Amino acid sequence: MHSLVSRSLAAAGVTAVLMAAGMGAASAHVHVHPDSTEAGESALLTFELSHGCAGSPTTAVTVTLPEQITDATPTAHPGWTISKATEDFAEPQVLDNGTSIGSRTSQVVFTAVEPLPDGVRDTFQLTVRLPDAAGETMAFPVLQTCTKGETDWAQLPAEEQSDADLESPAPAFTISGGSGDHADDDAHGAEDRGGAQEEDRGAPKRRVLWTRTIWKLRQLPGMQVWAPVCSD
Repeated sequence: MHSLVSRSLAAAGVTAVLMAAGMGAASAHVHVHPDSTEAGESALLTFELSHGCAGSPTTAVTVTLPEQITDATPTAHPGWTISKATEDFAEPQVLDNGTSIGSRTSQVVFTAVEPLPDGVRDTFQLTVRLPDAAGETMAFPVLQTCTKGETDWAQLPAEEQSDADLESPAPAFTISGGSGDHADDDAHGAEDRGGAQEEDRGAPKRRVLWTRTIWKLRQLPGMQVWAPVCSD
């Protein structure tokens, strides 16, 4: 009986260690959190980092933009300097608004004034306009440079693979069509308008009750006062 319990506890311990290792590997990735994935719309992208390079503090984070995105506006980040890298087109590109451009922002580089210690979480933000490409996956490779070494988060999963199968997956998300979001907004808007209309319809009733209040002069001992008398 004792040996059976010991084997069970040992198996449970091994399972816990494996689970912890898996969770640690997953949490060690660099993630991107868009506030919107709607095609053709502006999106605020938040890149999350919570580790160094094998324990070494982070000194720079370089975000590479997909070819479909021509520019990005980084959010000011105290303790970090920000710069952009550009690349020239072989031929001028015409944007949706008719503007012709000869180059684009290819990378945004965040450089630490003081290295970010391993195990300390930080976030980096960019505002971009997503391409009109619903259903397409946008990958934003991130090069993490550290005091010792670097990690290039640029791997893309092959068919039937997921980020969990990769050692250093690129942060990515899929662009949505956005129609469902608008439908939800319209539905909520209709509910709000309906509630407001109900309140508006109730307002005249309250005014009617007030208009039925009649003021009459009443005689009280030693004085005359005006007092309200509610009429049915």
